Amino acid sequence: MRIELSDTTASAVRSALIRASQQMGGLTTGVVLNLIVMTDEGEQYDAMKSAAQASREHPCQIIGVIARKPRGPRRLDAEIAVGENAPGQIVLLRIYGELNDHVDSVVTPLLVADTPVVIWWPGEGPEAPADDPLGVLGQRRITDVAASDDPRGRLLALAAGYRPGDTDLSWARTTSWRSLLAATLDRPPGQIYEAAVGAERDNPSAELMVAWLAGRLGIPVRREVSDGPGVTEVSFLTDGGKIVISRADGRNATLSRPGEPDRHVALHRRETGELLAEELRRLDPDEVYGEALATLVAAADYAAKAQATADLADEE
Repeated sequence: MRIELSDTTASAVRSALIRASQQMGGLTTGVVLNLIVMTDEGEQYDAMKSAAQASREHPCQIIGVIARKPRGPRRLDAEIAVGENAPGQIVLLRIYGELNDHVDSVVTPLLVADTPVVIWWPGEGPEAPADDPLGVLGQRRITDVAASDDPRGRLLALAAGYRPGDTDLSWARTTSWRSLLAATLDRPPGQIYEAAVGAERDNPSAELMVAWLAGRLGIPVRREVSDGPGVTEVSFLTDGGKIVISRADGRNATLSRPGEPDRHVALHRRETGELLAEELRRLDPDEVYGEALATLVAAADYAAKAQATADLADEE
C-alpha cells in the first residue's frame, strides 16, 4: 500500500500511518526500532534501498527525511509505503522552509512508541551527531565520513564531538579485517615491532585501522598508499619474520606467515545495506570505536607538535 500526502502535517501523516497499519494487519507490532535516515534528493533512493535491506534483518519503521528549499514557504510532503520491500513501514518526508529548523518536531510524532531510535546520515552528517536536533533522539547515531571530501579531517571532527552511541560506517567496513587480524595475531611468530596498513589515499577505514592497531598493540603503525580498492594490505614485522595479509581484488585475501604455506581467505567488500544491518545489531555504545578515535586524535596532535618543533628549528 502506498499513500502520498502533499502540503500536510505531522499529525495527518501519523493518522495515515495508523490507518494503513490497521488495514495491513498492524505491522508495527513486530517493529524492533525506528530508523531515521537524514538524506537529500540525490541520495535518497540508494539510502532508502539500503535501509530497507537492513530492515529485513531488523524489522523497523524507516523514516527518510529530505531537506528542501530552507528559505521557501513552510511545507511538508510525505510518501508512505506499508508492506512493500520491508517488514515495517517506510515514510519519506520532504520538508520545506522553516521546518528545516524543526525536523525533530516533525519526526517525533511518527516514531513507534517505546522503541529504540537510530539516526543515519548517509551523506555529509553533523560533526557532533549527539548535539544535532535529530541526534538527540537516537540511542545510536551513524555517520559515513567516506562521503566527505576530507575523510580524515571529518574523522577528527567526529572525534572532537564524540559521545557514546556514535559510530561510522567506515568503522563497520573494518569489521572483517579486524576479525581476521585478531585471529592471525593469536599466535604471532615472535614479538611484533611495527605494522603497516595500505589503502587508497583518502580511505577513512584505513585511518581507523591504523589507530586501532596502534592503540591495541602499542607499536608504530605506518599508513601506506595503494591503488585500492579499499584496504589492500596489512603487514606486521616480527622477530620471526613478516606477516602479510593482502587483498588486491576487494574479494579474497592471501595470508602469508613465516614458515607456513599461504592461505586464501574470503574478505569481501560489503554493500551499504549489510554495513547498516551490522550497526543495527547493537544499540549499546561501541567503546572500541571511541578508543580508535581517541588514538587517532592523539596521533594527529603528536604529529602537529612534531611539525611545529621542526618548523621552529628551521627558523632558528
